[in-house]
Amino acid sequence: MTKPLVAIVGRPNVGKSTFFNRVIGEKLAIVEDLPGTTRDRLYGDGEWNGRYFTLIDTGGLEFESEDEQKKESENKGVDSIREIARQTRAQATVAIEEADVIVFMVDAKTGLTSTDRDIADILRRTKKPVLLAANRADSEERRQNSVEFYELGLGDPIPISSYHGTNTGDLLDAITENLPPIPETIEQAQIRIAIIGRPNVGKSRLLNSLLGQERVIVSDVPGTTRDAIDTEIIVGDKTVTLIDTAGIRRPGRIDIGVEKWSVMRTLRAINRSNVVLLVVDASEGITAQDAHIAGYALEESKGIVLVVNKWDKVEKDNTTMNQYVTKIREQLDFMSYVPMIFISAKFGQRVNKVLDAALTVAEERHKRIPTATLNKVMRDAIAAHSPATKPGKWLKLLYVTQVEVDPPTFVFSVNDAKQVHFSYQRYLENKIREAFGFEGTPLKMIFRGRDESDD
Repeated sequence: MTKPLVAIVGRPNVGKSTFFNRVIGEKLAIVEDLPGTTRDRLYGDGEWNGRYFTLIDTGGLEFESEDEQKKESENKGVDSIREIARQTRAQATVAIEEADVIVFMVDAKTGLTSTDRDIADILRRTKKPVLLAANRADSEERRQNSVEFYELGLGDPIPISSYHGTNTGDLLDAITENLPPIPETIEQAQIRIAIIGRPNVGKSRLLNSLLGQERVIVSDVPGTTRDAIDTEIIVGDKTVTLIDTAGIRRPGRIDIGVEKWSVMRTLRAINRSNVVLLVVDASEGITAQDAHIAGYALEESKGIVLVVNKWDKVEKDNTTMNQYVTKIREQLDFMSYVPMIFISAKFGQRVNKVLDAALTVAEERHKRIPTATLNKVMRDAIAAHSPATKPGKWLKLLYVTQVEVDPPTFVFSVNDAKQVHFSYQRYLENKIREAFGFEGTPLKMIFRGRDESDD
């Protein structure tokens, strides 16, 4: 399921980034006492009362009067500053359009300003839930004075202090109450396959080759695709949605403006997919950014098919493919279970195998193992290779069961979860794969400890 989006908007220097950092639990946003520090949107996952959402920190919104615009237009030295301001407004505007819930943050210390009124005029025209947060209400006097924000016509202001955490729980309660409802049933028949990768590796050409038609623009200019484009097809008795996405560059090379939002849409496409086709360029080999993009998919526990495109550009002999496979497996050793297909999307070489591999991975994600069979395999694995333990502290596997599919999730009941080293967890995962397959899909493995007296 796609996580709902919550956008924090407001004028510069009202504490948006401080609230953002508090909710996501890390200092991802730069916090300075200077207006306009945040120019691009920042994204992070938040959770409250069992509801998960993606929080968007936006740059401060500022508006100029006609006199100010005329005055600045006469000064060429401020052109770049004005362009940054325009880009910041564009970023925040897109965030407002895409968000499910909007948090409009104002400053209880400074009080109501004309910019607050301008922003409120924009937000009143949206059909989104808007929550009015009066930040820096660090004293009883400021909390009482926050009633002046009723003038904005956006409902009751919620006085908070992002820095001290005062009443931020009340704001989060309001956010979760306004999130879209969780569907009672989740459609399992539909398979969503996202095509992801760096710019200009052939993602759009692969989609066109799969479809046999020019569904999307194909260009040799990196960054042609800006939105995630969905195409629905029927394969046998299955409905499959193919999602073409914009290329993801290294963070330091992501430009201010529409490209930044394109990256967010790509990440959302990954989030709502079952399987991703990670497209890499055979002529360039595996890059660090390819590994980072694979990491995005693995963090969301998505199935992966590694598609090595532009194979026609590689000079080959009888050993070339095996050498490439060995090298790629070494570079991406954290996803050795992922199927790999060498193709030329331009000439249609082996493209027909890509969709078959993706559908196979989708089926593997729904595989369920009987509990008795699973426990026997795990006990045999432990008997063959006991975990390393400290004197007097022995790790005992009490019980294991598969609790979910898509992705496959296993819960291990052990006497002491702290004794499970990550290397031994990987060993058990490999044994599960040897016995039951699960090709192309990550496995979630949860270890829960309990006292010996509860055995």
